[in-house]
Amino acid sequence: MDLWQLNIFCKVVELKSFSKAGNAVNITQPTISTHIKELENAFGCKLIDRLPKEAIPTKAGEILYSYARRMITLNEEATAAISQFLGRMNGDLKVGGSTIPGTYIFPKVIGEFKIKYPEINISISIGDTQSIINQVINGAIELGIVGADPKNDKIIHLKLMEDKMCLIVPPHHKWANHNTISLTMLLKEPFISRGHGSGTLKSTNDILSKKNLSINNLNVVAQMGSTEAVKQGIKNGVGISIVSTLAVSDEIEAGTLKAIDIKDLNLFRHFYLIKHKQRTLTPLSAMFEIYLRNAFNI
Repeated sequence: MDLWQLNIFCKVVELKSFSKAGNAVNITQPTISTHIKELENAFGCKLIDRLPKEAIPTKAGEILYSYARRMITLNEEATAAISQFLGRMNGDLKVGGSTIPGTYIFPKVIGEFKIKYPEINISISIGDTQSIINQVINGAIELGIVGADPKNDKIIHLKLMEDKMCLIVPPHHKWANHNTISLTMLLKEPFISRGHGSGTLKSTNDILSKKNLSINNLNVVAQMGSTEAVKQGIKNGVGISIVSTLAVSDEIEAGTLKAIDIKDLNLFRHFYLIKHKQRTLTPLSAMFEIYLRNAFNI
């Protein structure tokens, strides 16, 4: 057993796949299987159940995962602490962002951060809001930015910035020349929803709840797992949707999509910086948190 094998084991557990874990660490699936088998031989028990569509940890695997993740984090803390003592900041920084922050906020922030700290390698995990929250809870990442209040007692969250959402329609839509429509009009129109776990979906539901409504009151004709899929669905006439203006700013400027406000509906929400309530950040993550706080004046 070594840290490399434990890192591979954690990747398999987190990604629920031998092949995805192999892609993540740039080794072949057979090599992943060999490392897992060596760990199982070392402990004398099965650690991963290989199901038809996913790989999941056994009870023994769940126990090992909690310790392995802590060992990997401790190793990263030690490396970063020594680098800091020697006056150089380098190492690997892992952060996560839900779809909108991960795609439209992190790249700009990280670009500026890399200019200041070129020797730090940064990897971004992008998923829906619930996925990023889960990764912070299980220790796969230390910091995340999500599009909805996590409302979880294991998470500390700070408002990072405000985001405006709008109703987005294709340029040939009957409302394309409207600046505003009524909520009643929206209820009847074919609507594309984001998938469960999405911060956009949760924020939309929270906003609608103030009018005693929910996403179920809309005429949902499709549910899509990413913002890009929603945009393509709108462009191809599947339906309309409520989307962050950050995600469609280029299309709005080019005229390929139109943004409309909904009367009496406040479509503002916040993005949140999240971290685990009980875990101490590694020196690199702590420095990046300070950088984010300064960048967004929080």
